[in-house]
Amino acid sequence: MSDPGTHELPELGVAVVGHSFMGAVHSHAWRSVDHVGEPRFRTRRVALAGRDAGRATAAARQFGWEEGVDDWRSLLERDDVHVIDVLTPGDSHAEIAIAALEAGKHVICEKPLAKTVEEAQRMTEAAQAASARGVRSMVAFNYRKVPAIGLAQQLVAQGRLGEVRQVRALYLQDWIVDPEFPLTWRLQKDRSGAGALGDIGSHIVDAAQFITGQKLVGVNGTLETFVKTRPLEAARTGQNTGLGAEASTERGEVTVDDAAVFFGRGDGGALMTFEATRMALGRKNGMRIEVNGSRGSLAFDFESMNELWFFDGDLPDAENGFRRILATEPEHPGVANWWPAGHGLGYDHPFVHELQEFLGAIADERDPSPSFADGLQVQKVLEAVQRSADNASAYTEI
Repeated sequence: MSDPGTHELPELGVAVVGHSFMGAVHSHAWRSVDHVGEPRFRTRRVALAGRDAGRATAAARQFGWEEGVDDWRSLLERDDVHVIDVLTPGDSHAEIAIAALEAGKHVICEKPLAKTVEEAQRMTEAAQAASARGVRSMVAFNYRKVPAIGLAQQLVAQGRLGEVRQVRALYLQDWIVDPEFPLTWRLQKDRSGAGALGDIGSHIVDAAQFITGQKLVGVNGTLETFVKTRPLEAARTGQNTGLGAEASTERGEVTVDDAAVFFGRGDGGALMTFEATRMALGRKNGMRIEVNGSRGSLAFDFESMNELWFFDGDLPDAENGFRRILATEPEHPGVANWWPAGHGLGYDHPFVHELQEFLGAIADERDPSPSFADGLQVQKVLEAVQRSADNASAYTEI
C-alpha cells in the first residue's frame, strides 16, 4: 500500500450487504470516516447489496452508494471491492462473512456475530486463517467506541477501581410493547438466533467484559416471551430505516424471548448481573452499566452518553460522592478528532470510531478490536444463558 505521508491516499472500495436501520447508520459512518482525523484511505462507496434489486437501488441512491445489486456474491468477484460490511439478519452472517474472507475481502460484521456458537466458531476460524494472509475482520460492537465507555475501561485498567467486585448491566427498550407490532425478523429465532438476549443483551455482555477485562465463565439465566403471537409483517413497499414495520391480517408465533435476566461470574471473580428487555415501557435506548470495585465505582447511561460518573474511594468520606466526568476532552478515547471540549457526540459517532479502528488496522497490517474471537466469546455467553433458561435456570458453564 502507498505511504499516505508521501503519496495520494490509497483507495479502498467498500460494499455493504443489507440496508434498513443498520444500512442507514453504517452508510452515514462510511460517508464520514474520510473526513475525521488523519484518514488512512480514500474510501469509495462502491455498492449496496440487498435481496430485491429495486429496493437495493433505492437504498443505494438514498445512502450514497454508487449502485445497488441483488446478489452479494457478485461483489466477491469484483476487483474494486476490498471491504464487505455485513448488515444482514443473523442467519446469513456466517455464509457472507466466511465467503468474503475466503475471497480475500476485509470484513466488518454487525453483532451478534452469528446465530449459533457453531457458526461463530467457523467464522472465527475463517478470520484467523484470513489474518495469516493479511485479510482483516472485526465485529461491530459499537458501544466499545463510546468515549465514556473507553474512559471507563481505562480507569479499570489503571487500577482506579481496585479489585472489580460487581457489575450491573441493563439494556432497556420498549419498541415491541404493543402486542400488534408485527412479527419482524428480530422476533423469529430461525433468522435472529435470539430475541432481546441476542439483539441488545450481546451489547451489555461485551461492554461488561470490555470494561472489566474479565470474561464470563458461567451464568444462570431466565428468559420470557410475554407476547406469544403477533401479526405477520406485510410486504414492504419502500425503505425502512428504523425498527418499525407494517402488519398484515395473519398472525404467527413469536419464537424468541422478549426479556432476558441473567447473572454470572467473571474469570477474575466479579459477580455480574444483566437485564435485557424490549418491553420496558418508556425506555427507548437505556443501555446502562455500573461497576463497583474495592477502591471506587463508575456508572454509565447511554441516554446521557457523554457522561461518566466516577466515585473515587480514596477521597475522604466527608468530601466524597459520585462526580460527573464530561467525556468530551481531547484526551478521552476517540474525541480528539471532533469538536471543541464540551461539545457532545451522538449515536452516530461511535460507528465512525469503529471504522477508524478497522481501517487503521488494515493500514497497519494488524488485527482490529473487537475481533471475531471476541464475538465468539459473547456468542458462547448467549448460548449458555439459553441453556440455563431451558434447564430451570441452573448454573451453566461457558
